[in-house]
Amino acid sequence: MKLLAPALLLALAAVLRAADEPAESAARILAWTKAISADEFEGRAPGSRGEDRTVAYLESEFRKLGLKPGNPDGTYVQKVPLAGITSRATLGFRIGTTEMPLTSVNDFVGLSTRITTKVEGKASDVVFVGYGVVAPEFDWDDYKGEDLRGKTLVMLINDPPVTNDRGELDPAVFGGKAMTYYGRWTYKYEVAAKLGAAACLIIHETGPAAYPFGVVVSSWGRENFELRAPDNNAGHVALSGWLTLDTAQRLIKASGRDFAELKRSAARRDFRPVPLGATADFTVENTLRNVDSRNVVALLPGSDPAVKGEHVIYNAHWDHLGMDERLTGDRIFNGAADNAAGVAMLLEIARTFSTGPAPRRNVLFLSVTAEEKGLLGARHYARQPLYPLERTLAVINMDGANQFGPTRDIEIVGLGSTTMDEIATELARAQDRVVRAESNPERGTYFRSDHFEFAKVGVPGFYAKAGRDFIGQPPDFAERKVNEYIARHYHQPSDDVKPDWTFGGAAQDAALLTKLGRQVAAADFWPEWKPGSPFRDRREQMLKGRR
Repeated sequence: MKLLAPALLLALAAVLRAADEPAESAARILAWTKAISADEFEGRAPGSRGEDRTVAYLESEFRKLGLKPGNPDGTYVQKVPLAGITSRATLGFRIGTTEMPLTSVNDFVGLSTRITTKVEGKASDVVFVGYGVVAPEFDWDDYKGEDLRGKTLVMLINDPPVTNDRGELDPAVFGGKAMTYYGRWTYKYEVAAKLGAAACLIIHETGPAAYPFGVVVSSWGRENFELRAPDNNAGHVALSGWLTLDTAQRLIKASGRDFAELKRSAARRDFRPVPLGATADFTVENTLRNVDSRNVVALLPGSDPAVKGEHVIYNAHWDHLGMDERLTGDRIFNGAADNAAGVAMLLEIARTFSTGPAPRRNVLFLSVTAEEKGLLGARHYARQPLYPLERTLAVINMDGANQFGPTRDIEIVGLGSTTMDEIATELARAQDRVVRAESNPERGTYFRSDHFEFAKVGVPGFYAKAGRDFIGQPPDFAERKVNEYIARHYHQPSDDVKPDWTFGGAAQDAALLTKLGRQVAAADFWPEWKPGSPFRDRREQMLKGRR
C-alpha cells in the first residue's frame, strides 16, 4: 500500500478539522452557556455572590485560553463604581375632589435613580406631553417652550408615528417603522430631567415597547443601579416610572379627555403639551449601597509594532437579573439566552483567536456588567477606557446567540451604519449566506445593547443577530421562536437552556465574527461611520488628535 506524502496528510487533516469544527464549536458554546446560566451563579446580578462567581469563572476561562489580563494594572477586571438602589414608591393622582390612588405593580412601576434615601412630590401638576420628543432635525418639539419645572410628565412610548401621503409610516421621519433613540425610555427620562420635571411616567403598550408589562415589573421591581458620580442627581427626575395602559386611560378619562384622540394629536408636529387638570403625589424611599462591580477584560496582544496600542474590542455583557426571593418556585433569573449565550460566543471567539496566528493589532475581550440596568458597564468603559478610544478601531458586540441551527442569512442591527457591513457581507457570502437588516427595527434593538454606549462617544460598533431563514425549518420558524421567547421567557426565571438548543447557528455566526475581527485588526484602513450617521462627527472630533 502506497503511503500518502506528509504534506498531503497535513492538508487532509486540516480539511477534516475544518469539517468537524462547526459541531465542536457548537458543543463548546452550549457547554459554556450551560455553565454560565447554572443555578450556582444565582442569576448573575451585579453586587451579588453571583457576580463574584461569574467574574471568577470568566477570569479562569480567559487564563485557560492563554489570554493576558486586559487591565494595564495586571488584572482581568475593571472596577465599575455603582450605587445599588432598591426603591419603594407610592403614587396617586387627584382630579378635582376625586382621589385616584395607584397600586405598585398592578397600576404602575416606579423608582428613583437619584442616589438619595428619599424623594417626594406633592401636588405636582400632571401634563400629557405626547411622545416627549425634541428632534430639531425632524422639526419636532413636543414641548413648545412650556415651563415644565416641577411637573409630572406623562408620555407615550416609542417615536411619533408620522405618516406620508399614502398613510404609511414615513421612513424619512423617525426612521419610519424603525425605532430611533427618541423612542427609547432612557431618552424620555433624560429629556424630562433637562426640563426640570419632577416625575416622568411612560404609558406602557406592549407593541410599541416590544415587551409586556411583566418585563418592566421584573426589571424595575428589584435593586437597580446607577454609576456613582458627583453630578448624578442632576441628570435624573425624582420619579421615573411606567403606567399600565389601563391606568393611563383611567387618568385621562377622569380628566375629561379621550386617550385615543390625545394619542392621534401627539403624532402631529403642531402638538402642544396638554395639562390634565390633575395633580400627582409621590414618595420614593431608597435603600442604598455602594457596589464596586466589575467588567472582565482579557487581552490578546497584536503582532505588529507599527500599530502598537491599537485595539479591536469584542464585547458581551455577563450580568442578568439575579434572584427574586418574593417568587414561589423558581426564583433564579438564569439568563441563558440573555446573555450567557453571548458570553459563550465571546469565549469561543477568544478561543479561536488564541489558537490561531496572532492578530496584527491587539484584541480585547470585554465582558461588561450592568447592561440590564442601563448599559452601565459599557458606559463606564466608554467614559473611563482602559485604552484610548481614539486608538480603538471598533467594538463587535454579542447580545444573545442563535441557539437553534444554521441559517441562510444573518441580521445586522443598524445595517448601513458603518463600513464593517461590507466586510460582513463578503464573509457571509463565503458561508453561502446573505446579510439582512434586522427584522423588527421598531423594537429599538440598536439602542438596547452595549455597543450603543461606544457609538455615543464615536467608536464604530457592529452588532449582528441570528438570521431568520433556518435551514430545514418552515418559513415562520424564527418568528415563532422569537415571539415565544419575548412572551414567555424574556427577563423571566424560565430563561434556561432548552432541550432543542444546539447552537449550530451560533457556531456559524462565531466563525463570521472571528473573521470580521481579524480583518478589522489586520486592515490598513479603520472602520468608519457612513455619511448620515449621528455618530460620524463625534468620531471625527475624537480622531483629530491622533491624526
